[in-house]
Amino acid sequence: MRAGIWGMGKYVPEHVVTNIDLEKKVDTNDEWIRTRTGIEERRIASDDIDTSHMSYFASVDALEKAGIHPEELDMIIVATVTPDQTFPSVSSMLQQQLGAKKAAAMDVSAACAGFMYGLVTGKQFIESGTYKHVLVVGTEKLSKIVDWNDRNTAVLFGDGSGAAVLGPVEGDNGILSFELGSDGAGGNHIRMEDHLMMNGREVFKFAVRQMGESALNVVHKAGLVKEDVDFLVPHQANIRIMEAARQRLDLPIERMSKTVDRYGNTSSASIPLSLVHELENGKIKDGDVVVLVGFGAGLVWGAVAMKWGK
Repeated sequence: MRAGIWGMGKYVPEHVVTNIDLEKKVDTNDEWIRTRTGIEERRIASDDIDTSHMSYFASVDALEKAGIHPEELDMIIVATVTPDQTFPSVSSMLQQQLGAKKAAAMDVSAACAGFMYGLVTGKQFIESGTYKHVLVVGTEKLSKIVDWNDRNTAVLFGDGSGAAVLGPVEGDNGILSFELGSDGAGGNHIRMEDHLMMNGREVFKFAVRQMGESALNVVHKAGLVKEDVDFLVPHQANIRIMEAARQRLDLPIERMSKTVDRYGNTSSASIPLSLVHELENGKIKDGDVVVLVGFGAGLVWGAVAMKWGK
């Protein structure tokens, strides 16, 4: 028995902040942001919408797509570094909001690779036969930890939530292989003090190397070659980093997800938001081999190769 994704959902706030809007607040400009990051706009949640609320909206969407009632969930895993509060966990708050009375619940803190860690954790519970239905959510309200006067970080981040319902799948569908990793020696490069702090140059060098390596590694672990990959969904941090991963797989540009232009970097929400976007556009179809790869503060990384379909 292999674990796969039964259905996915998303939520992004209505409020759009464009690069032009940011020009009025910090010393930057639209051209500089677009050419260096690929970002054109991002979504920012209002004060009355927190991480748990966004998780709920995305989860309801995912459960509906999967044809699963909340009462059927065995476990809820929420990946986030921006919880509503230190405790209770967002996952427990989400369990209550959904009415998922029999579900265990826990949060995972792996920054931008959080969804990958959640996905792999959920896979283990399903493939061991312990649980049948696991909800995995990547969700962030990064706007509440960003210093909006720091032009190095203020232009990068946005808010949003993506959710996936995992369950057992048939045949050779589902998660084929994975890789998770950490290099704590680089932890100071992305850290939380009073606000989010980042050494962009060091993070860029790490990400360009690691994204490509991890993407190739999971392809080989799955017993596949680069030519077998149909679609790449990288963490939407920076278009130049994403391009480096695409080139390592020798994929044409139209077979890589790009949502960084509309959502910015949404950390753990980035990969599930992109997956939903491509599913809605018909870019990912049953039978496709899809590679997901991300990196984040820690420094941590994660990648998954999967064959799409139930």
